[in-house]
Amino acid sequence: MTEEQRSQPNRPDPQRDMMLDELQRMGLAPPVDAPRPAEAGSAPTGPGVAPARSEPGASADPAAPALPVSAPSAAPHGPPPEPAPGPRPFPSPNPARDQPVRRRTPSPAGSPPPEGATGPGAPRRAPAYDLPSEALRGPRGSLTSESLTAESVLKHRAPRPAGGWRRTVFALTGGTVNPGPSKQELRRAELVARARTPVQVCRRVAVISLKGGVGKTTTTAALGATFASLRGDRVIALDANPDRGTLGEKVPRETDATVRDLIAAEADLHRYDDVRPFTSQGPSRLEVLASDADPGASQAFSEADYRTAIDVLEVFYSLVLTDCGTGLLHSAMGGVLGLADQLVVVSSPSLDGARSASATLDWLEAHGHGALAAGAVAVISGVRPGRSDVDVGTLQEHFAARCRAVEQVPFDKHLGAGSVVDLEALSSRTREAYVRIAAAVGDGFATPRDPSKDTRP
Repeated sequence: MTEEQRSQPNRPDPQRDMMLDELQRMGLAPPVDAPRPAEAGSAPTGPGVAPARSEPGASADPAAPALPVSAPSAAPHGPPPEPAPGPRPFPSPNPARDQPVRRRTPSPAGSPPPEGATGPGAPRRAPAYDLPSEALRGPRGSLTSESLTAESVLKHRAPRPAGGWRRTVFALTGGTVNPGPSKQELRRAELVARARTPVQVCRRVAVISLKGGVGKTTTTAALGATFASLRGDRVIALDANPDRGTLGEKVPRETDATVRDLIAAEADLHRYDDVRPFTSQGPSRLEVLASDADPGASQAFSEADYRTAIDVLEVFYSLVLTDCGTGLLHSAMGGVLGLADQLVVVSSPSLDGARSASATLDWLEAHGHGALAAGAVAVISGVRPGRSDVDVGTLQEHFAARCRAVEQVPFDKHLGAGSVVDLEALSSRTREAYVRIAAAVGDGFATPRDPSKDTRP
């Protein structure tokens, strides 16, 4: 160090001061305090200042160099002098960072945090979405798998049109323009929903008529096929005709077994796979259990036989439709009416056919089956082509006053052929008619079963 540097130790250094100011703004260097006042009793030293006198007895080292000191400060009790002006600092690249940090004053114990406060201790705001109910939460309030439902996860999509110009517009626009289903499609969807009414126990529906040739067996097959095509559970039609019935001819024949064979093997029927070999299944998934067609049979189908068959079938099927004989006094009818949950009374659109159907209702009311008659569904089935002189509207009004519902089925060439019933071969009017009948019968599934109809304890 030169003599000149020793004599001027506090010479201003602009570059050093600028770097020091920048480090202070960044918080990397402590602030430099103002020059502290000289301690009481000390004498100023430095260039141009005479050295202080030593006290008597004090030794001095003449070889010790003189230490550089700052300029004389003010009196200890006076205001501190203002610092000497230094170089102007460069503007900070991040002014927000250079703002002084405001320390939050802690709230007194027990006082609520201010409105809008955040961080620890602040009130939690409710989320924008609705939380699941307590039933969907776990033991500690956590969400469970039950909270992930189709309504809460899947995006809502408007129902698509099924046909007509609405379907054409939807297809041509790639789904951008969706006119929605028509009133007719909405009506059909409502009918299908009624036909699909869930059942808790096997339901038994008997199709009856006093007069033959009115379409009773065809109605059984077509109604059963409609139920089987719309519902997801098993549906079977049982031919309980004490004579040679023709219900087994309404589906493609897969087996020669009959209801008597099923009754004979009752003790070995423990699973659905054990029952299936006795039935034949059509394109609609309807299964049919045929009646005995042996001309040499000497014993008619009895009430005990019918009850045994129902005991087996109701374990494996949700819906059993029974095609009854034309009479009401034979033995099997006692079991049919004793176990039936609902009745479908079939009439033709003719005067004698309507009288026979109404006489059936009279007989039911006179023999303690008034509830079955009042809850029955009347079907006016067109079995011949062309128009007749009968006012069908009057017939509908008559049966509507005596039964729970009444529906009309138009004549259909496919059904008139008397062969296998294929729903795809029916006209649209006929298919819609059987959907309406299935909906009317399905409405009865919502009514609890009469305990007297139970065959098992």
